[in-house]
Amino acid sequence: MTGGTAPGGSAPGTAAISGGGRPGDHAAGAEGLVRGWRSRVRLAVDAEGRAGVHRYRGTEVITDLRCPQPVAGAMTGIAERSWTPGSDLVVAVDGDGQRHIVELAPPEAGEARSRRAGRGDRGSGARRGGGGQDAFGHDGGRPERADGRRRGGAERDRRGGPDSRSRGGSQHHRGGSGGTRRGSNEDLRGGVNNDRRGAAARRAAAHAPRAETVIEGTGRAVQYVAGRRWELSATGFWQPHIGAAQCYSDVVAEWAYASPGALAWDLYCGVGVFAARVAEQVGSAGAVSGVEYARTAVADGTASLRDLPWVDLRAERVERWISEQPAAAPEVVVLDPPRAGAGKEVVAALTARSPRRIVHIGCDPAAFARDIGLYRAAGYLVTELRAFDAFPGTHHVECLALLEL
Repeated sequence: MTGGTAPGGSAPGTAAISGGGRPGDHAAGAEGLVRGWRSRVRLAVDAEGRAGVHRYRGTEVITDLRCPQPVAGAMTGIAERSWTPGSDLVVAVDGDGQRHIVELAPPEAGEARSRRAGRGDRGSGARRGGGGQDAFGHDGGRPERADGRRRGGAERDRRGGPDSRSRGGSQHHRGGSGGTRRGSNEDLRGGVNNDRRGAAARRAAAHAPRAETVIEGTGRAVQYVAGRRWELSATGFWQPHIGAAQCYSDVVAEWAYASPGALAWDLYCGVGVFAARVAEQVGSAGAVSGVEYARTAVADGTASLRDLPWVDLRAERVERWISEQPAAAPEVVVLDPPRAGAGKEVVAALTARSPRRIVHIGCDPAAFARDIGLYRAAGYLVTELRAFDAFPGTHHVECLALLEL
């Protein structure tokens, strides 16, 4: 594995991520950044209108917002004002240093809006993040994919995950040793299943499309990667670490090594950051197809890539899109799936096309390892592997692998 023990307190065996991707921005001391690295935060609002974070895998809102992770100024004034009870706040500081605060209406209002508008779009938040994580990523992904990331292993919605292991399950188990009959397996299973269904329903409500009110800023975040300017919804997915998008795209560009005129795919592409880097390699004689479930991300990405007409971004489920493609094999495939991983269906469909190189990115090491095992079973070899301390001060690690036939 390339990389080593990162400076500044990063986890052993991982590499640190430098600060921002803005052109000319090379802040001294950015290596090993453990404070002030998170540019995007999602907060809950309690019944009294106070903003806070959910207790780990719980519903209680903790209103103490002191945390070393957010960038300077991100949380200024948040605790001092009152917000709409039951709403969520998305706070994003973009590449120009502009803070955007967007209030998401309470879930019930969002659900009504979803029914009126139809269910085609899950909203700009469909990316990596976690139903089981708090606003600062202390879970075990982001809105945050956002990212969105994140219901099924093959979907762009990245919000599923650790929450499905309901705390209620362990509570039932403890109850069994404290008075519940040991033989009452049906009661035990029923209780656990009810807890899980309840947790799933709460996540679905929280992450359904919801009415948005821009409180501060424009609601349109500007970001920079590899000299390119991106503009996207402030509630859409962007890597929370200020230097992550630039860091990962540099690795993708190094490993993809696409030939001029080649065909390439970027799956779970978001706004197409990786697609843009590969497009530079294949040139106008080539073609890059990007697939992303969130329609708003596709719209934002398409607008930002107008100068690259050989890049085509589509809003569709990845597994369905792959099944509809002609037989021509892509030379390179880049994929950054939800926290749950790509899964058997997507990996099987992908490897059946026999691309020469696959660049796989994962924000959950366990799901990442499962996907790597599927590739290996299909005959691919891991030729490069890197891990990044993308969430300093937490146990999370971002993993990238290059697989080749």
